[in-house]
Amino acid sequence: MDRIREGVFFTTPEPLPRGRHAVDREEALERQRERLMIAATELVADQGARAVGVREISAHAAVSRASFYACFEDKDACFHAAYDRFIAVLTDRMVAAIAERTDWQRLVRDVIGAYLGTLSDDPVVGRAFQVEMDALGRPARERRRAALTAMAVVIKQRRDEWWPGAEAVPVDAYLACVYATRQLACDRMDDGGDPLDLLDSAARWVAELLERPLV
Repeated sequence: MDRIREGVFFTTPEPLPRGRHAVDREEALERQRERLMIAATELVADQGARAVGVREISAHAAVSRASFYACFEDKDACFHAAYDRFIAVLTDRMVAAIAERTDWQRLVRDVIGAYLGTLSDDPVVGRAFQVEMDALGRPARERRRAALTAMAVVIKQRRDEWWPGAEAVPVDAYLACVYATRQLACDRMDDGGDPLDLLDSAARWVAELLERPLV
């Protein structure tokens, strides 16, 4: 089974000492929580979400089932927490890529590069939450829609601020580009490829499409 890459989305904490130890309960739970999210992510990437249960997650994390339930209500809660981390890291990197004004073509390339590059930095996490997550049903799909909409809104807001007249391009146009780029990345990862290979073509057509005054 492939493992996450440390320090991209998750960092494996030190195991708790055996027996009595000086780590307080909150810190201990945080360490267990991180280990469980990592385990769930690796299992989902390898087997798909529906094939994974609490027992498998706990065993893979080397965490007791009692400790699992001290951290999460059920397996879906664990998956959703890990997915929220995934989205937070992706969003932070994309926002950082548009922190300063540059030309439009470069801005689009930087944002898409941050997105695809982060997926490329940790293919296990990318596969788990780009390819496999929707199998968890409506709550997962709602999280995905909210995350993609937020990304589209951030890009539109920044462009409207920097380029007078850009307001004519509706948020749905940005959202369509975000969805299309996501699907291309999903398909590339599902085929075992590197999503970063899409950067040149995706950046070019997104920039050209959004330059038009769509109404």
